[in-house]
Amino acid sequence: MFGLASFVRRNYQASYPKEVPKHDTAIRFGLLGATDIAHLALITPAKTHSDVIIAAIAARDGKKAAAYAKKYKIPIVHPNYQTLLDDPAIDAVYIALPNAYHLEWATKALEAGKHVLLEKPSVANAQEAVTLFRNPILSKPNNPVLLEAMHFRFHPAWQKLLSLIDQESIVEAHSTQHAPKGFVPLYGNVCKFKLAGGCLVGFGTYNVASLRQVFGAEPVECSDASCDRVPPGNDQEIDRAFYATWRFTNGAVGSIEADMMADGGYSWPLTSEIPTIALPKLTIKHRDIVVEGDLPSDQEHIVTKTVTMWAWSFPFFYHRIDVENKHVVRTRLDGKTVKQWSEITYVKDYAGDSGVDSWTSYRFQLEEFVAKIRRKPGTGVWVEGEDSISQMKMIDIATPRLVYH
Repeated sequence: MFGLASFVRRNYQASYPKEVPKHDTAIRFGLLGATDIAHLALITPAKTHSDVIIAAIAARDGKKAAAYAKKYKIPIVHPNYQTLLDDPAIDAVYIALPNAYHLEWATKALEAGKHVLLEKPSVANAQEAVTLFRNPILSKPNNPVLLEAMHFRFHPAWQKLLSLIDQESIVEAHSTQHAPKGFVPLYGNVCKFKLAGGCLVGFGTYNVASLRQVFGAEPVECSDASCDRVPPGNDQEIDRAFYATWRFTNGAVGSIEADMMADGGYSWPLTSEIPTIALPKLTIKHRDIVVEGDLPSDQEHIVTKTVTMWAWSFPFFYHRIDVENKHVVRTRLDGKTVKQWSEITYVKDYAGDSGVDSWTSYRFQLEEFVAKIRRKPGTGVWVEGEDSISQMKMIDIATPRLVYH
């Protein structure tokens, strides 16, 4: 009962936080685009940050921008993106435009001297990532800050997961994520190829990032990749689901299964088109370890560690990390099992060392973004520009292997 009460309290406070007083010198953000994600990613987290003000918005549709500003109490509506960037009162911008426009407007924002919080994926491909993140502006003194908003990496639960694994001993990792059918509209920008939409680039980029973090390395090759197209009558260059396997330097294998329109998967009849409800799951298997102990000479004790994180991509809502050590005592000659047992530990971490348990991963991300702007140390969690380039390279190498279903 206590767990349920804590769950309800945390998520209520995360959704309806009490707004704190703002500093006179608070960082003034402008929004490029009247997007659905901005409410979750920045507007709500900003309410509990005394050094952040959402000051302005611009969108292609002026009426939509005005309605959005009224809904979220944003004081200034600019007639277009460029006038917002030209506004000297704006310190930073949040960009959640269609992926195909990220490079253009992130570059223009940097040229205008604005800090940029850039929604994932950072750009449309690896070449664009190189162009953006190696922009000479970013290496100048007092340069503006640019961050790809890979928010889950900033949550304490994700950092806890990384502390529980041994990267050099990992032999396999599998990352899954399913959005129920209907969650992503077929008419939206994410389903338009010309806007760099699709499951892998948008939704599945989280899965790719999870593997890169778990292995702490970049893949050698993509050994297999396939996808399911969106339904007939829609843009057939768009993948609704993506499956891929990469091989890493130590021979380890990482794979993903991402579906932004998932249905079926139930054991009951007539359920094949019912939207799928499933928690994101990340399973990390380590190599077998031989444990020394007081055993007969013809036997050996093997321990296999598997770490599983549930709801890894939105750990603020709920998460659980299962650390299982499977013990097997077997004969050396023929591998016959003599005895076996498992030890399982369940781990959670909502607040970390310096946060609040009702903070979302976006709120933790905002904390680090502001610290970086203020030239303060922060926690050390960050997404470097070269990291974002490598992210897009891993996505790009899957394309030549792609098989459409």
